[in-house]
Order: sequence, then C-alpha cells, then structure tokens
Amino acid sequence: MDLLGIIVPFLVVLTIVVFVHELGHYLVGRWCGIGAEAFSIGFGPELFGFNDRNGTRWRVAALPLGGYVKFIGDRDPASVRPGMEDVAGSFQSASLAARAATVAAGPFANFILSILIFAVMAFAYGEVNLPPRVDGVQENSPAERAGFLVGDIITHVDGGDVETFADVSQRIMGAGADPLEMIVQRGNNSLSLLVTPEAVEVGEGATRGRIYRIGLQHNPDITDGIEPVRANPLEALGKGVERTWFIITTTLDYLGRVITGQESADQIGGPIRIATISGEVAESGILPLINLVALLSTSIGLINLFPLPILDGGHLMYYGVEAATGRPVSERIQEIGARIGIALVLFLMVFATFNDLQFLSIF
Repeated sequence: MDLLGIIVPFLVVLTIVVFVHELGHYLVGRWCGIGAEAFSIGFGPELFGFNDRNGTRWRVAALPLGGYVKFIGDRDPASVRPGMEDVAGSFQSASLAARAATVAAGPFANFILSILIFAVMAFAYGEVNLPPRVDGVQENSPAERAGFLVGDIITHVDGGDVETFADVSQRIMGAGADPLEMIVQRGNNSLSLLVTPEAVEVGEGATRGRIYRIGLQHNPDITDGIEPVRANPLEALGKGVERTWFIITTTLDYLGRVITGQESADQIGGPIRIATISGEVAESGILPLINLVALLSTSIGLINLFPLPILDGGHLMYYGVEAATGRPVSERIQEIGARIGIALVLFLMVFATFNDLQFLSIF
C-alpha cells in the first residue's frame, strides 16, 4: 500500500466526520439565532474558501486534522468567549438552553450520521442471520471449560435474549473479561453455563486488534443458500441505533477497564493508526470504508462529550455549573480550563501516537 493509498482514504473519512460534526454546531446555532463568522475544515492557513450571504466564511485549511465553527463572540477556534452578552447574534447573547443545544449538536450529529449509515446498510444490503447454535468448540477454550457442547442452542446471554449468532458475539465482546451467564437449550433441557471471555489478537497490519471471545464456532457451510435479510425502514433505523449504541457502550466499558487497571491502554490509537486502517479498509471496497466512517463518527462524537475543557463536553460542563449557580463561569476560569484542556489533549495525542508507532512496529 503506497502513501497516497493511505492519505486519500484517511482524508475522505476524516473530512466527512468533521464536516458533519461542525455542521451540527452550525445549523443548530443558526436556528437559535447565533451568527457564525467562519466554518472551517482543518486548521491553519486557508487553502480556499468563500463567503455566504450571511457573512460566514466557509474555508478549507492546510492542516486537515479537525475543524471548527467560529461563532460571533468567539475569541479563537478553541471557543474562549469573553463577555459579549450585549452583542446581537453573539454566542454569549443566546440563552443557556440555546448555547447548550448548539454545543451538543456536534456530537449528536456524529451519532445521527452513524445511525443513518448503519440503517441504510441494513435496509439496502441486509445481513445473514445465523442461528445461535454451537457447531464447534475450540480445544482448551473458555467455552470448552464451561461445558459447551456441539448442538447447544444459546437462548440468553447475561440475562438478555439472543436471536442470532451475531447477538451472542456482540454480548461476549461487550463483556470484556467479566464472567457471563449463558443459558443454552440442550435437547429438552435448559442449562446455565458460566464462562469468562479471553482476549485474543485478531487481524493483520493496521486492522490488528484485540477482541474477547470464548471459543464457540459456527460451521461456515450452513451459510450456503442463506440470503441476507433486508430490514424494513423502521427495523433498519432500530438496527442503526442499536449498532451505534453498541459502539458507545463497548468503548466506555473498555475505557473503564483501562482506568481500573483491568485492561491495557494499547488499543487507544490516534491519526496514524486511523490513516493506516483507512488505507487498508479502502482496499476492501467502498462499503467497508463507509462502515469505517460510521465507526469513526460514533467515536468522535463520544470523545467530544468527555468533560474536558476545549471539548464540547467541557463547555456543557460549564453550562451545567451556570445552570446550578445562576451565573456563567468566569472568563478567567475558562482560560485556565482551556490551558488544562489543551495540555490534556496534547498528552493524549502524544500517548496515542506512541501507541500507533508501537502498533506499527516502528519502535
């Protein structure tokens, strides 16, 4: 894979995700009566752009690793906002609810994009729904130690119903290393089996990663003649919500295990890994690349809701304080918070880049 084959898919994927995120901020802000001075994809010197009839400068900048909407009253792209409460159309002159809605709109636009992509995939292409039947059990696996046998039909995982083998896999991956109670139908008997998933390395190159599984196998021959089932629009929308929610909860579970020391942080990646994965996925075709857009969009939306200053979640945290105290957070505290937030984000970027270089065996 050449450098161009990595950079072009990466820029396409990232630009779509960033554009949708910032468009969410922009549209809700405009709907709330807040004026925008600039809508930028990327940072730094402008490569090209134009002014619309509302006076907003739409621009593409030289460093394509993000973007921003600069509303009237913003001092800079980090959205440090000095007192301009009396300026019509400024961010500060809007109500607390309008400001909170404008800030939250970016991450939720990312979630909506993911839901729509997954929904369209389910509607247009469908999926093969394999029954939750055990066709094989790997030797020395958690499933073998738990007592699974060929022919078992899995009916419940950790208290929840399952209808397909994919449902079982998702529940296992989402559990991490936590024990799971699984109910199986064996002949006329219903049995409860306790199994603890184990981490295994899967994939190659940039798509290499760690997942949790228990060693159950499905016979690939049973897929012969099974046509994908296309969902109707309402079902497809539900599947889009379900898959997006699964990514969110799985990510939060993983971060929780990292914080508590139950999991290594080596799966946290940055732009280098995303770029390499984009290149490898693009070689598989347009549909996998579109799925990557949905996955990255969910991740970007979730990260931006973290309560760190300079992120959307940090601003929402400020508005929560304002709602509780009846007065906005002072400009001084916002500036200190912005410095802390920038330092934390830079640290995370350096850490993620170090992970990426180790992941690609550069170190």
